[in-house]
Amino acid sequence: MNDISTELKQLTQNYVDLWQQESGFPPASHELYGVPSPCISRTGDNVVYWLPQPFTGRDKLEKVEKAMGIIIRSELHDYFTTQYAGDMQVRFDSLNFTLLQIWSEEDFIRLQENMIGHLVTQKRLKLTPTLFIGTTASENDIISVCNLSGEVILETFGQKKREVLADNLSLFLTKLTPVFDK
Repeated sequence: MNDISTELKQLTQNYVDLWQQESGFPPASHELYGVPSPCISRTGDNVVYWLPQPFTGRDKLEKVEKAMGIIIRSELHDYFTTQYAGDMQVRFDSLNFTLLQIWSEEDFIRLQENMIGHLVTQKRLKLTPTLFIGTTASENDIISVCNLSGEVILETFGQKKREVLADNLSLFLTKLTPVFDK
């Protein structure tokens, strides 16, 4: 857990620092305004400002494992149970995307339900199981981790089209650059 946890926390701190430098405030979200979270540091006009907080849930992704009859890679358990934070805008090479984070315990439950739905679709289509960690501007393209190889990929939902971005999640996190997107 140390690598993934440490790298995610460092990336998040870099994101917070960028927001502080560019705006004088912590990261802000209009989409999360009015949604309870331990991350909320203050609210404004239709905006919530957030700072990361330690994940306090007891569960990891065991419910997804049980529902799907699979073992999820340990780095994915670690990734999703390191912290509560808002989603972050980041760049990998020339690809800008949203790195998904857990906003609250309720959000963690919703994420697991969405993962189960994603994995059911993949199973039905006989695709290798992946777990998503990011969304792109395209509705169909997502950033995922292959549960078999551990590679981070850009995949088109429901299709075999996949592009390897990094050999593993640890390496991928170190190559992300925060983007200020007010």
